[in-house]
Amino acid sequence: MVALDGGTFVMGKDGSRPDERPAHRVTVGGFRAAVSPVTNAEYAAYVAATGADAPMFLGDARFTAAAQPVVGMSWFDAEAYCQWLRDETGVAYRLPTEAEREYAALGGLAGGDWPWAGDGGAFVARMNGLAGPHVPGVECENGFELLCMAENVHEWCGDWYAPGYYAEAPASDPRGPADGTRKVARGGSWRHKDKVTRINARASLVPSFRYNDFGFRVYCDA
Repeated sequence: MVALDGGTFVMGKDGSRPDERPAHRVTVGGFRAAVSPVTNAEYAAYVAATGADAPMFLGDARFTAAAQPVVGMSWFDAEAYCQWLRDETGVAYRLPTEAEREYAALGGLAGGDWPWAGDGGAFVARMNGLAGPHVPGVECENGFELLCMAENVHEWCGDWYAPGYYAEAPASDPRGPADGTRKVARGGSWRHKDKVTRINARASLVPSFRYNDFGFRVYCDA
């Protein structure tokens, strides 16, 4: 886990997709974020301890490496893992808020589309050549030493999704609408044609669905 002090940043992007507007200033409190998404090895420990169902894509060799992000996770699967981790450790592990995820992805940069300065051409080209999720490495690191914040797998957030939420979101520690039908996801996807995704880009999915490019990362309060 990496400890982040929190701070104020501009969330969203004017002139982009409608659900990313308006760009607005948001303040988040301090929190901790895992360096990488939850891995196959980490999730296997949970399965062994609880008898939960194994990930549904383990029969495909592209998704079996121990250090790869576990995929095929529904939002409910991710929540159950966080609950187990809370029970085992006494630490209140959870999924991030959407605002925390965007702040963490910026890696300390004042703004921009990517978690690095410049266009990242060589890195982007390498990611676009992959045919499955990859083991996170230092080449994926942002300024907060977090890996794979713009590529690899989509990561679930705790928030419900609403396309117009930014127009009414509070300026301090927003936590999404009170209810909804889809949950927010952030980050890139190995399955997309363009596998590296802008920091501000929002995604969403029905929380019961499982796809082979959906994983998650654990966070906790500071």
